[in-house]
Amino acid sequence: MPGFSLQDIIDATSGRTILRGRDYFSGISIDSRSISDSELFIALRGARFDGHDFIGEALKKGAGAIVNYPPASPVSGKTIIHVTNTLKALQDIAEFHRNKRDVRVVAVTGTNGKTTTKEMLCQMLRGFCNVLCSSGNLNNNIGLPLSLLKLSDEDVCILEMGASMRGDIKELCEISHPDTGIITNIGPGHLEGFGSIDAVKDTKLELCDFVGTLIINLDDELLSRSVESLAVKDDKRVVYYGINNEAPVMAKNIRISGTKDRKRPGLFFDLHIDGFEPERINMKISGVFNVYNALAACSAAHIMGVPVKLIKSGLEAFSGVAMRFEIKELQGTVVISDVYNANPSSMEEAVKELIRIKEGKAVAVLGDMLELGSYAEEAHRKLGAWLAGLPVDIFVAVGPLMALAANEFRNSRNGISKDVYTVNDADSAKGLIRDITGEGDTILVKGSRGMNMEHILEADCAV
Repeated sequence: MPGFSLQDIIDATSGRTILRGRDYFSGISIDSRSISDSELFIALRGARFDGHDFIGEALKKGAGAIVNYPPASPVSGKTIIHVTNTLKALQDIAEFHRNKRDVRVVAVTGTNGKTTTKEMLCQMLRGFCNVLCSSGNLNNNIGLPLSLLKLSDEDVCILEMGASMRGDIKELCEISHPDTGIITNIGPGHLEGFGSIDAVKDTKLELCDFVGTLIINLDDELLSRSVESLAVKDDKRVVYYGINNEAPVMAKNIRISGTKDRKRPGLFFDLHIDGFEPERINMKISGVFNVYNALAACSAAHIMGVPVKLIKSGLEAFSGVAMRFEIKELQGTVVISDVYNANPSSMEEAVKELIRIKEGKAVAVLGDMLELGSYAEEAHRKLGAWLAGLPVDIFVAVGPLMALAANEFRNSRNGISKDVYTVNDADSAKGLIRDITGEGDTILVKGSRGMNMEHILEADCAV
Protein backbone atom coordinates (compact mmCIF):
# COMPACT_ATOMS: atom_id res chain seq x y z
CA MET A 1 0.00 0.00 0.00
CA PRO A 2 1.24 3.56 -0.67
CA GLY A 3 2.35 5.69 2.24
CA PHE A 4 3.35 9.30 2.72
CA SER A 5 5.90 10.71 5.12
CA LEU A 6 5.47 14.15 6.61
CA GLN A 7 8.68 15.18 4.84
CA ASP A 8 7.26 14.00 1.51
CA ILE A 9 4.17 16.13 2.07
CA ILE A 10 6.26 19.20 2.92
CA ASP A 11 8.60 18.64 -0.03
CA ALA A 12 5.65 18.24 -2.44
CA THR A 13 3.57 21.18 -1.23
CA SER A 14 6.08 23.62 0.33
CA GLY A 15 3.63 23.67 3.21
CA ARG A 16 4.34 24.64 6.80
CA THR A 17 3.81 22.32 9.78
CA ILE A 18 1.89 24.21 12.44
CA LEU A 19 1.13 21.24 14.67
CA ARG A 20 3.11 18.01 14.65
CA GLY A 21 1.76 14.63 15.59
CA ARG A 22 2.18 11.63 13.31
CA ASP A 23 5.12 11.66 10.84
CA TYR A 24 3.76 9.02 8.47
CA PHE A 25 0.35 8.57 6.85
CA SER A 26 -1.08 5.48 5.19
CA GLY A 27 -3.07 7.52 2.68
CA ILE A 28 -4.74 10.78 1.71
CA SER A 29 -8.46 11.44 2.14
CA ILE A 30 -10.80 14.28 1.15
CA ASP A 31 -13.86 12.74 2.87
CA SER A 32 -14.24 13.17 6.63
CA ARG A 33 -16.94 10.49 6.65
CA SER A 34 -14.68 7.67 5.51
CA ILE A 35 -11.19 8.73 6.63
CA SER A 36 -9.20 6.12 8.58
CA ASP A 37 -7.17 6.71 11.72
CA SER A 38 -3.84 6.77 9.86
CA GLU A 39 -4.84 8.97 6.92
CA LEU A 40 -4.20 12.65 6.24
CA PHE A 41 -7.23 14.81 5.43
CA ILE A 42 -7.08 17.52 2.76
CA ALA A 43 -9.68 20.24 3.28
CA LEU A 44 -10.70 21.07 -0.27
CA ARG A 45 -12.74 24.16 -1.01
CA GLY A 46 -15.28 24.38 -3.84
CA ALA A 47 -18.11 26.56 -5.06
CA ARG A 48 -20.66 24.70 -2.92
CA PHE A 49 -18.57 23.14 -0.15
CA ASP A 50 -15.64 23.78 2.15
CA GLY A 51 -13.76 20.88 3.68
CA HIS A 52 -12.71 23.14 6.54
CA ASP A 53 -16.28 22.82 7.84
CA PHE A 54 -15.50 19.15 8.58
CA ILE A 55 -12.05 19.54 10.10
CA GLY A 56 -13.30 18.59 13.56
CA GLU A 57 -14.73 15.28 12.39
CA ALA A 58 -11.69 14.58 10.18
CA LEU A 59 -9.23 15.16 13.02
CA LYS A 60 -11.29 13.07 15.41
CA LYS A 61 -11.04 10.10 13.05
CA GLY A 62 -7.82 10.74 11.11
CA ALA A 63 -4.16 11.47 11.77
CA GLY A 64 -3.99 15.07 10.59
CA ALA A 65 -4.99 17.60 7.97
CA ILE A 66 -3.75 19.90 5.24
CA VAL A 67 -5.57 23.20 5.57
CA ASN A 68 -5.93 26.65 4.10
CA TYR A 69 -6.48 28.08 7.57
CA PRO A 70 -5.92 26.33 10.91
CA PRO A 71 -8.75 24.82 12.97
CA ALA A 72 -10.12 26.96 15.79
CA SER A 73 -9.35 24.21 18.31
CA PRO A 74 -6.09 22.34 17.58
CA VAL A 75 -6.19 18.65 18.43
CA SER A 76 -3.30 17.25 20.43
CA GLY A 77 -1.37 14.49 18.68
CA LYS A 78 -2.60 15.44 15.21
CA THR A 79 -0.48 16.88 12.40
CA ILE A 80 -1.66 20.13 10.81
CA ILE A 81 0.00 21.44 7.64
CA HIS A 82 -0.78 24.89 6.27
CA VAL A 83 -0.80 25.59 2.50
CA THR A 84 -2.13 28.49 0.46
CA ASN A 85 -4.26 26.28 -1.83
CA THR A 86 -5.46 22.85 -0.72
CA LEU A 87 -6.46 21.68 -4.21
CA LYS A 88 -3.00 22.55 -5.51
CA ALA A 89 -1.56 20.66 -2.54
CA LEU A 90 -3.53 17.53 -3.49
CA GLN A 91 -2.28 17.78 -7.06
CA ASP A 92 1.32 18.45 -6.01
CA ILE A 93 1.35 15.42 -3.70
CA ALA A 94 -0.05 13.25 -6.49
CA GLU A 95 2.59 14.48 -8.96
CA PHE A 96 5.36 13.97 -6.37
CA HIS A 97 4.07 10.45 -5.64
CA ARG A 98 3.88 9.58 -9.34
CA ASN A 99 7.40 10.85 -10.06
CA LYS A 100 8.90 8.70 -7.29
CA ARG A 101 7.75 5.58 -9.13
CA ASP A 102 8.97 3.83 -12.24
CA VAL A 103 5.52 3.38 -13.74
CA ARG A 104 4.17 3.68 -17.26
CA VAL A 105 1.18 6.03 -17.34
CA VAL A 106 -1.45 5.68 -20.06
CA ALA A 107 -3.91 8.56 -20.45
CA VAL A 108 -7.31 7.94 -22.08
CA THR A 109 -9.36 10.87 -23.34
CA GLY A 110 -11.97 11.62 -26.02
CA THR A 111 -15.59 12.73 -26.21
CA ASN A 112 -17.06 9.22 -25.88
CA GLY A 113 -15.78 5.82 -24.80
CA LYS A 114 -13.14 6.85 -22.28
CA THR A 115 -14.29 4.72 -19.37
CA THR A 116 -15.08 1.65 -21.46
CA THR A 117 -11.72 1.82 -23.26
CA LYS A 118 -9.90 2.22 -19.93
CA GLU A 119 -11.69 -0.76 -18.41
CA MET A 120 -11.06 -2.94 -21.47
CA LEU A 121 -7.36 -2.14 -21.35
CA CYS A 122 -7.21 -2.91 -17.65
CA GLN A 123 -8.84 -6.27 -18.31
CA MET A 124 -6.15 -7.14 -20.87
CA LEU A 125 -3.23 -6.01 -18.70
CA ARG A 126 -4.28 -7.82 -15.53
CA GLY A 127 -3.02 -11.10 -16.92
CA PHE A 128 0.25 -9.55 -18.05
CA CYS A 129 1.52 -7.08 -15.44
CA ASN A 130 0.66 -5.25 -12.23
CA VAL A 131 -1.77 -2.51 -13.23
CA LEU A 132 -3.62 0.34 -11.48
CA CYS A 133 -6.77 1.56 -13.18
CA SER A 134 -8.48 4.77 -12.08
CA SER A 135 -11.78 4.04 -10.35
CA GLY A 136 -15.06 4.80 -12.11
CA ASN A 137 -14.74 8.11 -13.91
CA LEU A 138 -12.37 9.86 -11.49
CA ASN A 139 -11.12 11.90 -14.41
CA ASN A 140 -10.96 15.54 -13.33
CA ASN A 141 -8.50 17.69 -11.38
CA ILE A 142 -9.61 16.07 -8.10
CA GLY A 143 -10.37 12.52 -9.19
CA LEU A 144 -7.20 11.98 -11.21
CA PRO A 145 -4.85 12.98 -8.34
CA LEU A 146 -6.78 10.70 -5.98
CA SER A 147 -6.22 7.83 -8.43
CA LEU A 148 -2.49 8.56 -8.66
CA LEU A 149 -2.21 8.55 -4.86
CA LYS A 150 -3.13 4.84 -4.89
CA LEU A 151 0.04 3.97 -6.81
CA SER A 152 2.21 1.44 -5.02
CA ASP A 153 4.37 -1.01 -6.99
CA GLU A 154 2.37 -1.15 -10.22
CA ASP A 155 4.04 -1.42 -13.63
CA VAL A 156 1.28 0.47 -15.48
CA CYS A 157 -1.24 3.11 -14.43
CA ILE A 158 -4.23 3.82 -16.67
CA LEU A 159 -5.92 7.17 -16.13
CA GLU A 160 -9.08 8.55 -17.66
CA MET A 161 -8.90 12.26 -18.50
CA GLY A 162 -12.07 14.31 -18.85
CA ALA A 163 -12.31 17.93 -19.97
CA SER A 164 -14.99 20.60 -19.96
CA MET A 165 -12.91 23.59 -21.04
CA ARG A 166 -9.60 24.53 -22.64
CA GLY A 167 -6.53 23.70 -20.57
CA ASP A 168 -8.13 20.81 -18.66
CA ILE A 169 -6.11 18.06 -20.35
CA LYS A 170 -2.90 20.09 -20.02
CA GLU A 171 -3.52 20.45 -16.29
CA LEU A 172 -4.09 16.71 -15.83
CA CYS A 173 -0.98 15.86 -17.85
CA GLU A 174 1.14 18.19 -15.75
CA ILE A 175 0.07 16.20 -12.70
CA SER A 176 0.37 12.68 -14.14
CA HIS A 177 3.14 12.92 -16.78
CA PRO A 178 1.69 10.27 -19.14
CA ASP A 179 3.91 8.26 -21.47
CA THR A 180 1.18 7.00 -23.81
CA GLY A 181 -2.05 8.71 -24.84
CA ILE A 182 -5.29 7.42 -26.33
CA ILE A 183 -7.77 9.82 -27.97
CA THR A 184 -10.93 7.88 -28.77
CA ASN A 185 -12.83 10.48 -30.82
CA ILE A 186 -13.83 14.13 -31.09
CA GLY A 187 -17.49 15.12 -30.79
CA PRO A 188 -19.85 17.85 -29.54
CA GLY A 189 -19.63 17.29 -25.80
CA HIS A 190 -19.41 19.93 -23.02
CA LEU A 191 -19.83 22.72 -25.58
CA GLU A 192 -21.05 25.01 -22.81
CA GLY A 193 -17.46 25.20 -21.59
CA PHE A 194 -15.67 24.75 -24.91
CA GLY A 195 -17.80 26.92 -27.17
CA SER A 196 -17.02 25.01 -30.38
CA ILE A 197 -16.05 21.61 -31.72
CA ASP A 198 -12.63 23.03 -32.66
CA ALA A 199 -12.06 23.94 -29.02
CA VAL A 200 -12.96 20.36 -28.04
CA LYS A 201 -10.40 19.09 -30.56
CA ASP A 202 -7.67 21.48 -29.44
CA THR A 203 -8.21 20.57 -25.79
CA LYS A 204 -8.00 16.81 -26.40
CA LEU A 205 -4.87 17.42 -28.48
CA GLU A 206 -3.19 19.05 -25.48
CA LEU A 207 -2.28 15.45 -24.67
CA CYS A 208 0.11 15.46 -27.65
CA ASP A 209 2.53 17.81 -25.89
CA PHE A 210 3.17 15.30 -23.11
CA VAL A 211 3.26 11.78 -24.53
CA GLY A 212 5.74 10.00 -26.76
CA THR A 213 3.15 7.65 -28.26
CA LEU A 214 -0.36 8.54 -29.42
CA ILE A 215 -3.11 6.03 -30.18
CA ILE A 216 -5.69 7.47 -32.55
CA ASN A 217 -8.95 6.48 -34.23
CA LEU A 218 -8.11 6.76 -37.92
CA ASP A 219 -11.82 6.77 -38.87
CA ASP A 220 -12.34 10.03 -36.96
CA GLU A 221 -11.35 12.37 -39.78
CA LEU A 222 -11.11 15.55 -37.71
CA LEU A 223 -8.92 13.84 -35.15
CA SER A 224 -6.65 11.87 -37.47
CA ARG A 225 -6.04 14.83 -39.78
CA SER A 226 -5.06 17.06 -36.86
CA VAL A 227 -2.82 14.46 -35.24
CA GLU A 228 -1.04 13.66 -38.49
CA SER A 229 0.17 17.24 -38.86
CA LEU A 230 1.24 17.40 -35.22
CA ALA A 231 3.06 14.06 -35.39
CA VAL A 232 5.11 15.14 -38.39
CA LYS A 233 6.05 18.38 -36.69
CA ASP A 234 6.92 16.89 -33.31
CA ASP A 235 8.24 13.47 -34.42
CA LYS A 236 5.61 11.65 -32.38
CA ARG A 237 4.95 7.94 -32.68
CA VAL A 238 1.34 7.51 -33.76
CA VAL A 239 -0.48 4.18 -33.69
CA TYR A 240 -3.71 4.15 -35.70
CA TYR A 241 -6.70 1.85 -35.41
CA GLY A 242 -9.89 1.71 -37.42
CA ILE A 243 -12.66 -0.15 -39.17
CA ASN A 244 -13.20 1.74 -42.43
CA ASN A 245 -9.60 2.79 -43.14
CA GLU A 246 -6.56 0.54 -43.37
CA ALA A 247 -4.66 0.74 -40.08
CA PRO A 248 -2.11 -1.35 -38.13
CA VAL A 249 -4.92 -2.41 -35.77
CA MET A 250 -8.26 -3.17 -37.41
CA ALA A 251 -11.57 -4.95 -36.97
CA LYS A 252 -13.04 -6.81 -39.93
CA ASN A 253 -16.06 -9.06 -40.48
CA ILE A 254 -18.00 -7.39 -37.66
CA ARG A 255 -21.19 -9.07 -36.56
CA ILE A 256 -23.49 -8.07 -33.72
CA SER A 257 -26.04 -10.42 -32.17
CA GLY A 258 -29.22 -10.44 -34.23
CA THR A 259 -32.61 -9.49 -32.89
CA LYS A 260 -33.36 -13.05 -31.81
CA ASP A 261 -30.39 -12.80 -29.44
CA ARG A 262 -31.14 -9.31 -28.22
CA LYS A 263 -31.35 -10.37 -24.56
CA ARG A 264 -27.84 -11.84 -24.83
CA PRO A 265 -25.67 -9.12 -26.40
CA GLY A 266 -22.69 -10.22 -28.42
CA LEU A 267 -20.06 -8.51 -30.53
CA PHE A 268 -17.99 -10.55 -32.98
CA PHE A 269 -15.12 -9.42 -35.21
CA ASP A 270 -11.75 -10.44 -36.60
CA LEU A 271 -8.94 -8.56 -34.87
CA HIS A 272 -6.10 -7.74 -37.25
CA ILE A 273 -2.80 -6.57 -35.77
CA ASP A 274 0.08 -6.04 -38.21
CA GLY A 275 2.48 -8.97 -38.11
CA PHE A 276 0.07 -11.41 -36.45
CA GLU A 277 -2.56 -13.86 -37.60
CA PRO A 278 -6.13 -12.53 -37.17
CA GLU A 279 -8.01 -13.54 -34.03
CA ARG A 280 -11.79 -14.01 -33.95
CA ILE A 281 -13.12 -12.01 -30.99
CA ASN A 282 -16.40 -12.93 -29.25
CA MET A 283 -17.39 -10.21 -26.78
CA LYS A 284 -20.27 -10.07 -24.30
CA ILE A 285 -21.31 -6.51 -25.13
CA SER A 286 -23.04 -4.80 -28.05
CA GLY A 287 -22.74 -1.71 -30.24
CA VAL A 288 -20.40 -0.94 -33.16
CA PHE A 289 -19.01 1.98 -31.16
CA ASN A 290 -17.64 -0.60 -28.71
CA VAL A 291 -15.57 -2.11 -31.53
CA TYR A 292 -13.73 1.21 -31.66
CA ASN A 293 -13.25 1.17 -27.89
CA ALA A 294 -11.90 -2.37 -28.12
CA LEU A 295 -9.47 -1.42 -30.90
CA ALA A 296 -8.15 1.52 -28.88
CA ALA A 297 -7.49 -0.77 -25.91
CA CYS A 298 -5.95 -3.46 -28.16
CA SER A 299 -3.57 -0.90 -29.67
CA ALA A 300 -2.31 0.18 -26.24
CA ALA A 301 -1.95 -3.38 -25.00
CA HIS A 302 -0.07 -4.37 -28.14
CA ILE A 303 2.54 -1.62 -27.93
CA MET A 304 3.12 -2.60 -24.29
CA GLY A 305 3.99 -6.11 -25.37
CA VAL A 306 0.84 -7.95 -24.34
CA PRO A 307 0.57 -11.22 -26.35
CA VAL A 308 -2.30 -11.30 -28.83
CA LYS A 309 -3.80 -14.33 -27.05
CA LEU A 310 -4.01 -12.31 -23.80
CA ILE A 311 -5.54 -9.38 -25.68
CA LYS A 312 -8.19 -11.75 -27.03
CA SER A 313 -8.94 -13.31 -23.64
CA GLY A 314 -9.11 -9.89 -21.99
CA LEU A 315 -11.64 -8.63 -24.52
CA GLU A 316 -13.74 -11.75 -24.24
CA ALA A 317 -13.77 -11.56 -20.43
CA PHE A 318 -14.97 -7.94 -20.47
CA SER A 319 -18.63 -7.68 -19.47
CA GLY A 320 -19.25 -3.94 -19.76
CA VAL A 321 -19.44 -0.93 -17.46
CA ALA A 322 -22.41 -0.16 -15.20
CA MET A 323 -24.90 2.39 -16.54
CA ARG A 324 -23.25 2.35 -19.97
CA PHE A 325 -25.16 0.50 -22.65
CA GLU A 326 -26.42 -2.34 -20.49
CA ILE A 327 -29.08 -4.57 -22.05
CA LYS A 328 -31.64 -5.81 -19.53
CA GLU A 329 -34.95 -7.66 -19.55
CA LEU A 330 -37.72 -6.06 -17.50
CA GLN A 331 -41.18 -7.62 -17.38
CA GLY A 332 -41.15 -8.83 -20.94
CA THR A 333 -39.45 -5.81 -22.49
CA VAL A 334 -35.82 -5.44 -23.49
CA VAL A 335 -34.27 -2.26 -22.08
CA ILE A 336 -31.06 -0.59 -23.26
CA SER A 337 -29.87 1.27 -20.18
CA ASP A 338 -27.36 3.93 -21.22
CA VAL A 339 -28.00 6.42 -18.47
CA TYR A 340 -24.58 7.64 -17.44
CA ASN A 341 -24.32 10.56 -19.84
CA ALA A 342 -25.31 11.82 -23.28
CA ASN A 343 -24.19 14.10 -26.08
CA PRO A 344 -25.32 14.27 -29.73
CA SER A 345 -22.90 11.64 -31.05
CA SER A 346 -23.46 9.10 -28.25
CA MET A 347 -27.22 9.64 -28.48
CA GLU A 348 -27.14 8.84 -32.20
CA GLU A 349 -25.18 5.61 -31.67
CA ALA A 350 -27.57 4.44 -28.95
CA VAL A 351 -30.65 5.08 -31.11
CA LYS A 352 -29.07 3.13 -33.98
CA GLU A 353 -28.64 0.15 -31.66
CA LEU A 354 -32.26 0.45 -30.49
CA ILE A 355 -33.42 0.19 -34.09
CA ARG A 356 -31.06 -2.69 -34.83
CA ILE A 357 -32.25 -4.98 -32.02
CA LYS A 358 -35.94 -4.04 -31.83
CA GLU A 359 -38.62 -6.68 -32.36
CA GLY A 360 -41.83 -5.08 -31.13
CA LYS A 361 -42.18 -1.32 -30.82
CA ALA A 362 -39.00 0.75 -30.62
CA VAL A 363 -39.39 3.16 -27.69
CA ALA A 364 -36.84 5.98 -27.29
CA VAL A 365 -36.95 7.50 -23.79
CA LEU A 366 -34.47 10.34 -24.08
CA GLY A 367 -33.49 12.97 -21.53
CA ASP A 368 -31.93 16.38 -22.07
CA MET A 369 -28.36 16.53 -23.35
CA LEU A 370 -26.80 19.02 -20.97
CA GLU A 371 -23.71 21.25 -21.12
CA LEU A 372 -24.10 22.07 -24.81
CA GLY A 373 -24.24 25.83 -24.28
CA SER A 374 -25.54 27.88 -27.20
CA TYR A 375 -25.67 24.73 -29.34
CA ALA A 376 -28.27 23.07 -27.06
CA GLU A 377 -31.43 24.13 -28.91
CA GLU A 378 -30.05 23.32 -32.35
CA ALA A 379 -28.72 19.93 -31.19
CA HIS A 380 -32.05 18.86 -29.73
CA ARG A 381 -34.06 20.06 -32.73
CA LYS A 382 -31.71 18.17 -35.08
CA LEU A 383 -32.10 15.05 -32.97
CA GLY A 384 -35.90 15.24 -33.14
CA ALA A 385 -35.97 15.69 -36.91
CA TRP A 386 -33.50 12.81 -37.36
CA LEU A 387 -35.55 10.51 -35.10
CA ALA A 388 -38.69 11.19 -37.12
CA GLY A 389 -37.10 9.60 -40.19
CA LEU A 390 -36.23 6.39 -38.33
CA PRO A 391 -38.38 3.39 -37.36
CA VAL A 392 -38.84 4.71 -33.82
CA ASP A 393 -42.43 4.00 -32.85
CA ILE A 394 -42.65 5.95 -29.58
CA PHE A 395 -40.59 8.92 -28.46
CA VAL A 396 -40.73 9.97 -24.81
CA ALA A 397 -38.98 13.32 -24.38
CA VAL A 398 -37.77 13.98 -20.83
CA GLY A 399 -36.95 17.58 -19.91
CA PRO A 400 -37.41 21.03 -21.46
CA LEU A 401 -34.64 20.69 -24.05
CA MET A 402 -35.84 17.31 -25.25
CA ALA A 403 -39.33 18.85 -25.60
CA LEU A 404 -37.83 20.84 -28.50
CA ALA A 405 -36.82 17.55 -30.08
CA ALA A 406 -40.36 16.28 -29.55
CA ASN A 407 -41.75 19.26 -31.48
CA GLU A 408 -39.47 18.54 -34.43
CA PHE A 409 -40.41 14.86 -34.23
CA ARG A 410 -44.11 15.76 -34.49
CA ASN A 411 -43.58 18.15 -37.38
CA SER A 412 -41.35 15.82 -39.40
CA ARG A 413 -43.31 12.58 -39.39
CA ASN A 414 -44.69 13.05 -42.95
CA GLY A 415 -48.01 11.45 -42.09
CA ILE A 416 -46.45 8.37 -40.50
CA SER A 417 -48.26 7.33 -37.32
CA LYS A 418 -45.88 7.65 -34.39
CA ASP A 419 -46.49 8.52 -30.75
CA VAL A 420 -44.63 11.27 -28.97
CA TYR A 421 -44.89 12.33 -25.32
CA THR A 422 -43.22 15.03 -23.24
CA VAL A 423 -42.61 14.87 -19.49
CA ASN A 424 -40.71 17.10 -17.11
CA ASP A 425 -38.39 14.58 -15.49
CA ALA A 426 -37.41 10.93 -15.18
CA ASP A 427 -39.76 10.24 -12.29
CA SER A 428 -42.69 11.47 -14.38
CA ALA A 429 -41.69 9.08 -17.16
CA LYS A 430 -42.05 5.97 -15.00
CA GLY A 431 -45.80 5.52 -15.01
CA LEU A 432 -46.12 6.70 -18.59
CA ILE A 433 -43.73 4.06 -19.89
CA ARG A 434 -45.62 1.38 -18.00
CA ASP A 435 -48.84 2.43 -19.74
CA ILE A 436 -47.52 2.74 -23.30
CA THR A 437 -45.23 -0.29 -23.61
CA GLY A 438 -45.91 -3.99 -23.67
CA GLU A 439 -44.26 -7.37 -23.88
CA GLY A 440 -41.82 -7.67 -26.76
CA ASP A 441 -41.06 -3.95 -26.99
CA THR A 442 -37.52 -2.59 -26.93
CA ILE A 443 -36.86 0.53 -24.84
CA LEU A 444 -33.82 2.81 -24.93
CA VAL A 445 -33.32 4.95 -21.81
CA LYS A 446 -30.63 7.60 -22.21
CA GLY A 447 -29.85 11.15 -21.08
CA SER A 448 -27.25 13.33 -19.46
CA ARG A 449 -26.17 12.49 -15.94
CA GLY A 450 -28.02 15.43 -14.45
CA MET A 451 -31.33 14.07 -15.75
CA ASN A 452 -31.20 11.03 -13.40
CA MET A 453 -32.57 8.73 -16.08
CA GLU A 454 -31.66 5.70 -13.96
CA HIS A 455 -34.73 6.51 -11.83
CA ILE A 456 -36.86 5.14 -14.65
CA LEU A 457 -35.28 1.73 -14.14
CA GLU A 458 -35.41 1.58 -10.36
CA ALA A 459 -37.07 -1.38 -8.65
CA ASP A 460 -40.42 0.37 -8.24
CA CYS A 461 -40.70 1.02 -11.97
CA ALA A 462 -43.25 -1.28 -13.57
CA VAL A 463 -41.70 -1.35 -17.05
